[in-house]
Amino acid sequence: MSEGGAGTDVTAGLGSAPRHGRILLKISGEALLGERQYGVDPAFCAFIAGQIQAARAAGVQVGIVVGGGNIFRGLAAAARGMDRATGDYIGMLATVMNGLALQDALERIAVPTRVMTAIAMNEVAEPYIRRRAIRHLEKGRVVIFVAGTGNPYFTTDTAAALRAVEIGASVLLKATRVDGVYEADPETHPEARRYTDLTFAEVLTDRLAVLDATAVSLCMENDLPIIVFDLNQPDNVRRAALGEQVGTRIAGGTPA
Repeated sequence: MSEGGAGTDVTAGLGSAPRHGRILLKISGEALLGERQYGVDPAFCAFIAGQIQAARAAGVQVGIVVGGGNIFRGLAAAARGMDRATGDYIGMLATVMNGLALQDALERIAVPTRVMTAIAMNEVAEPYIRRRAIRHLEKGRVVIFVAGTGNPYFTTDTAAALRAVEIGASVLLKATRVDGVYEADPETHPEARRYTDLTFAEVLTDRLAVLDATAVSLCMENDLPIIVFDLNQPDNVRRAALGEQVGTRIAGGTPA
């Protein structure tokens, strides 16, 4: 594993072909809070939409999986006595609301978007069909995948890994509030070291809080790299897609 991180030339990659022609961007529900304590911040949705628009303008096909933790979290509800499956289904519905909010932000800046759901609700979103999703991406539309996998007991991290593999994405971008993976939570341990590169095995063995183990294992089995980066920094989505050093890269084998 590599630690720290040298500065990156912010002009690198401008005008270049993207390293990753098709990406899957995982956005947590909490990211949509912005400055709010609950729900969706339209201003921050617009900020995210701008980053996605920049990546698309660079020639990147963008799929998105959005979480629902800003509205409801099934696992937390289960800890308070609710049936876990019921809680997870409620959480899936929360991701639909977030997906529609993000769609609105994208279409306000003229980015064509489709929301595809793993739970049928034809009045508000298309049913998830793999071939149709790929066709939307090929036509330049941003595809937002909601309702997780459609099954309880699976997180939206796992849904992101699954959809990334299904659509043939070349990288999974995990958007967070910090600039990569640390050996400990940097918000409570300011002295914690940041890694620039990790292997899947190191993430699993060291129990690093990146994605859940099922998601990491799925990426490892399918040789799908993960980049963990700070969504709050402007243009990071485009930069990561172009192959610039952004955040922490997780892949198989020995890090470069």
